Amino acid sequence: MIVTLERKNIFETAHKHIAFAVNIEGANDAGFAGAVVRDYWPSLESIGPRKMGEALSKRAAGKTFHAIVCHSLGHDGWKETPQVVTEALNKLLVEPSEVVGIVLMGAGRICQMQGADVFAILGGMARSKIKLAVYTL
Repeated sequence: MIVTLERKNIFETAHKHIAFAVNIEGANDAGFAGAVVRDYWPSLESIGPRKMGEALSKRAAGKTFHAIVCHSLGHDGWKETPQVVTEALNKLLVEPSEVVGIVLMGAGRICQMQGADVFAILGGMARSKIKLAVYTL
């Protein structure tokens, strides 16, 4: 469930958990995932093929980063994202009272070219049981 929308840098959030999208190909050197790779989680850059819906978590710099495998780099690569995001978020191990900061997925130019539907993805986030603060710049 979305509890708030924030128009600011998620790296400056007070939330202890940050969730974001990664691809099934395991090539995460660009976009928000690329920023996480550079500053917090270098091994995430080339993790190899992953299963759609998988969530990888790593603790760094006082935060727990949750990489949600929810899209492909190919044509229509974001088609399953709304449903996958709901299911993956519901599996995260967070306290019910905690709010997870989550990056607005699919909003970038390349994501849009690959068919990402931001409003459908927001719907997927809203249907999750986890309390979410959605971040965009």
